[in-house]
Amino acid sequence: MENPPPGQCNQENDSDCCKDGKWYTTYKCSPPVSSQTKATLTRNSFEPDGDGGAPSECDNQYHSDDDPVVALSTGWYNNGKRCLNYINIHGNGRSVRAKVVDECDSTMGCDSDHDYQPPCPNNIVDASKAVWKALEVKISCAS
Repeated sequence: MENPPPGQCNQENDSDCCKDGKWYTTYKCSPPVSSQTKATLTRNSFEPDGDGGAPSECDNQYHSDDDPVVALSTGWYNNGKRCLNYINIHGNGRSVRAKVVDECDSTMGCDSDHDYQPPCPNNIVDASKAVWKALEVKISCAS
């Protein structure tokens, strides 16, 4: 892997940028899905010039961060079989229904299509600001 070109990795939601010489683990599978499957919630912008990179895989469109939309790790994305379907996300004693619009690629990264970010782990629900707001998840910034 190599460092992204200057200014080419958008760190809008505390996104990691690929590091020169670092190797990243990739995954093709995700944990089995049930009503109790645990996932790691990350934040992503699905808007143009957001840290999500290219338009969403499901519909080749950008989406407002005010809409409850998500990208799923490659295994859960399941070759697009969950595209434009809704999932229920539970956390903080609350729940939200969000539309699957994209893949959080667990097999590739560190290129312009992936905003020069590393591959996703296999248990990611990469969610818009609207999902975080509905779950009342607080965002803290490191100082």
